[in-house]
Order: sequence, then C-alpha cells, then structure tokens
Amino acid sequence: MKRTIYTQDHEDFRGAVRTWLERDVIPNGEEYIANKALPREFWLKAGENGFLGLALDEEFGGAGDFRYNAVLAEELAKVNAALPTCVGIHSDITAPYINELGTPEQKERWLPGVASGEILLAIGMTEPGGGSDLAALKTTAVRDGDEWVINGSKTFITNGYSCDIVIAAARTAPELGPKGITLFAIEATKEGFSRGRKLDKVGMEESDTAELFFENVRVTDAEIIGQLNMGFIHMMQKLPQERIACAVANTAHAKQILEETIQYAHERQAFGQSIGKFQHLKFKMAEMVTEIEVLEAYMDKCVEAHDKKELTPVEAAKAKWFSSDVQGRVLDECVQIHGGYGFMNEYRVARAWRDARVTRIWAGSNEIMKELIGRELGF
Repeated sequence: MKRTIYTQDHEDFRGAVRTWLERDVIPNGEEYIANKALPREFWLKAGENGFLGLALDEEFGGAGDFRYNAVLAEELAKVNAALPTCVGIHSDITAPYINELGTPEQKERWLPGVASGEILLAIGMTEPGGGSDLAALKTTAVRDGDEWVINGSKTFITNGYSCDIVIAAARTAPELGPKGITLFAIEATKEGFSRGRKLDKVGMEESDTAELFFENVRVTDAEIIGQLNMGFIHMMQKLPQERIACAVANTAHAKQILEETIQYAHERQAFGQSIGKFQHLKFKMAEMVTEIEVLEAYMDKCVEAHDKKELTPVEAAKAKWFSSDVQGRVLDECVQIHGGYGFMNEYRVARAWRDARVTRIWAGSNEIMKELIGRELGF
C-alpha cells in the first residue's frame, strides 16, 4: 500500500541521504567494522550535510518535523543496524536533552558542535547492576561547595568510546529515591573521567560501545541539564522518542533484508527451479511481507502522532516491543531461506540477524514494555 505520511520534500531529503550513504558511507563499511567505531570523518560529513541537527531548534539547524528524523533512520537502517543506533543516540536521544532542557548558555555552548559533528554525544543511563531499572542507579553526585563530585560507572554506552560529552544520570538526593536523580553534561576532558575498552559485542560491530567511569569528576551547576532532582522524570519524558526511533529503524532494517531475501529466492535454484516457487518458502515470504507492511503502517501512525506531540509512552512501548519482535522473527526466517549461506558473515543477512538480537533488550527490554502496556490495562 502507498505510504501517505511523507511529502515530496521528505522524499527529496531521502534521496539526499541515500546519495551520501552510497558515496561516503557504504564504501567504508568494512573499515568501520574493523575499528569497532564510526570515525570522526563520518560525523563531520553527516553534519556537513545537515543530518545531525534534525531534532534541534531551527536556529541550530533543526527541521521542526520528526518525519525527517524517521526518514534518516530508515535509510541508515537499510545499510546496517548500527548506523541508526549511533546517529540516533547522538541526534534523536541525547541532543534533545540539551535542546529542550538546557539553558541558553548550554545551547550556545554545545549545540552548534552537536549539529556539525564536532561534538559527539552519548547518554549515560545503564549501569552494571541496573539494566532497565533506571531508578536503581548507583552513580552519585555529592555537593562540595560550588561543585558536584561525581563517582560511579555506566555500561553498554553507545558512542561511549568516542563521545565528547555524556549526559549522565547521578543520584543527588539518595533519600528521595527516584525523585533524587539529576542529569549532568560531563565533558570527556574532565579530570577523573575515563573509558573502558570498546566492548566486544555479538553484533553491531560498527557501533562503539563502552564502559564509562567517573572518579571524583568535578562539575558545577552549569553542567546540570534540566532541574535538580528531576532527572528521572526528564528521562521518562524522553524515552518515547528513543523507543519510536528504535522502532522505525527496526522496521526498515527488517524490510530491507526481507526484500534482499526475496530477490535471493528468485535467483537461487534447487531441484530445477527457483527456491521461492516451493510452496513452503512462498507462503513464508507471503506471511513476512504482510507482517512487515502491517508493522510499517503502525510505525507511520506512531511517527505522525509523535510529530504532533500526541504519542503516548504506552504507544511507544507497543511500537518498540512489537517492531523488535517482528524484526527478530523475520530475520531468522531470512537466514533459514538462505540456507548455509545465511550463516556466513559475508552475507548481509547473517550480520543483520546478529545485529537485530539486541533490539529486544535495549531501550527498555521487551518484558518491561509489556509491563508498561499491562499497567495501562489496569493490571
């Protein structure tokens, strides 16, 4: 069915993104994998093309229309799952904290570099013992005169090894529980800030993921993002955008690999005919195409609602868990259709299958998403 959410302007933007990817990104894919990170040149080129400030105010290059963010996520996901992850963490997830909660001084100080790719962002929520339980974080920020002294660690931080600033959640009033958490913008040049190694992941090798450590890192009130002791609320308010951005990428990623698998099923011969002509595989592909189109229609509705600031946290939770679940099942079937070749890293389907596994875990595990939906039902 024809998608109606995007205008010609959005499609022109899609074409510009594709041109950049084909020219500057896809030819360097193996280098990104070898280095387990996207080089600064990637970020500077993305910034030069105007792709990193879409979620910012217009004065900093923002589009004022989340549909452009969705188009970018879709096109990145068609290349691999790591690209929309890294760019999304920088642009769609972390940058809005500064853009929407930051002071005028903070915006002027950081956002031009965020849009240009000169300042790379990461978000420091997850801790070694916490996982999806953000309210249980143990990183602390203790007042010492005019400064705050931060101690603790974060893990599984996308862009963590390369970031210039991490927005980190720390406990500033332990006696208040979740109501005693504050967000701080910590520059990587701060004394006491350090990074662990690039973590060795099952998939998304192009994405740099690291542990971060804070040992007596000193910051001032000028580095507080939003309000003191309101960090947990701020994070809860921003999570729907993170989840819908993930869901859009999940859908586009699965759709692209399915299209490539259908083409493979036309070309691959067995027992004197293309394998797609066998009823079992034909029916499997018919089911997957239908499922992806239905999922995409729901994603478009969610993007449209979010653009109008009408998307609820529960709707975002539905999009996140269902898209990642469909993505996982579709890619598993695509590997099966490829047979032995589907288990070879030289085939895109194998890498896509590995890359997709984490989407059922991050941005709040699918079990947490179902818990949120169940609470909405009164249970």
